[in-house]
Amino acid sequence: MQNFRSASSILRRFMQNSRFVSKSRSFCGVSTNALIDEPENTVVVEGKAYSRTAILNRPHVLNAINCSTVARLMKLYKNWEDDPDIGFVVLKGGDRAFSAGGDVVTLYYLLKQGNFQGCKEFCWTIYSFVYVVGTYLKPHVALLNGITMGGGAGISIPGTFRVATEKTMFATPETLIGYHPDAGASFYLSRLPGYLGEYLALTGDKMSGAEMVSCGLATHYSHSAKLPLIEEQLGKLITDDPSVIERSLENCGDIAHPDPASVLHRIGILDRCFSHDTVEEIIDALESEAAKKQDAWCVATLRKLQETSPLSLKVSLRSIRQGRHQTLDQCLRREYRMSLQALSGQISNDFCEGVRSRLVDRDLAPKWDPPSLEKVTDDMVDQYFSRLTASESELELPTQQ
Repeated sequence: MQNFRSASSILRRFMQNSRFVSKSRSFCGVSTNALIDEPENTVVVEGKAYSRTAILNRPHVLNAINCSTVARLMKLYKNWEDDPDIGFVVLKGGDRAFSAGGDVVTLYYLLKQGNFQGCKEFCWTIYSFVYVVGTYLKPHVALLNGITMGGGAGISIPGTFRVATEKTMFATPETLIGYHPDAGASFYLSRLPGYLGEYLALTGDKMSGAEMVSCGLATHYSHSAKLPLIEEQLGKLITDDPSVIERSLENCGDIAHPDPASVLHRIGILDRCFSHDTVEEIIDALESEAAKKQDAWCVATLRKLQETSPLSLKVSLRSIRQGRHQTLDQCLRREYRMSLQALSGQISNDFCEGVRSRLVDRDLAPKWDPPSLEKVTDDMVDQYFSRLTASESELELPTQQ
């Protein structure tokens, strides 16, 4: 576990290194009326001495992110970045979740209504804000108390500090709905120790707050009972110095102890299996380990993979592998292309089928197309990574600012 204890600082250095972020700058079940939320109500603001706190305020849908939420956050963050009287920003969720991710049920109904343009706007807006968080010029503190999934992780993990608690539950479960980990996931998952990122992307497995800080997804760990104290101490700071903010967070920190059954204790076998080049080889390795050692973890992992979309598995593996060699903005541009392909249905309707099965009808019996890995062709995967049409605009990010 020693490698994981030091991974938090390693991941933070990765995030701030110019090799990966240009120097120049999940799903959840939600209501179908998400588009009518008033922008001013989706995010509540608290002003402190030298900081501002943005509170995600859609508790009825576990703070799922929609266009209104992100448009409000984008406006606030840009104003705060330009304000010399604001030193740093805090982001948290109201009620019992940080954020359950992107509002995919709304996307599902937009597609059913033929409103593909609305889906493009959704992706464009969220990915643009992820880039703002990842390149923000002031320290950013995310308090990840409760569910932190998909897009919720995307708007927090690229930031400076991420505080997890015993109530934190992280996952990127997009392959279970015929999609792919997005909103910057191919950037931060690909930078986890070993091949843990591939495992999380393909299986959609959950991680606790203790596991998050142990592998580097979170920078600090505190019991949730201390959150009021953490916020009180942060509210008194008159600084824009990350080291001062870090010391304040450390003063309220607790030691994280991943559960004995944690996947982090299986990193050796995980790396042996998930280091392979193809999904088929990964599955073969898991089956071989399971047969040789009667390994329960391998059997459970195989069961998880069987629940996912075959096309999503192949696409997600390639995405994480490409993300290892790309900057945040490059990952987001590629993920935007991938998302438009997934939502358009030109290759497969797995996204709509997955959302229908898991979140709308809830029969948990998706009919994937293609139905098996051997039916997923290289041409399908290649198309997933290309622009929807020759004239389709690429995601524009302010890399020159």
